[in-house]
Amino acid sequence: YSIAKEGNVSLKIFDVLGQEVVSLVNEFQKVGNYKVSFNARQLATGIYFYRIQSGSFTNVKKMMLIK
Repeated sequence: YSIAKEGNVSLKIFDVLGQEVVSLVNEFQKVGNYKVSFNARQLATGIYFYRIQSGSFTNVKKMMLIK
């Protein structure tokens, strides 16, 4: 992911019920490109959502986990 403006960044994974299952990033980050690894071994196959927040920017996307 890319950060256009420095600030607190949050990247979290949610299940279909809206419950947070993993918090991948929750820290202050400077402008730049970042990578994060996500180990989904403990999660079941299904639909999940990830939400990234940075300053006033928020984006939610759907993803499918297939094992």
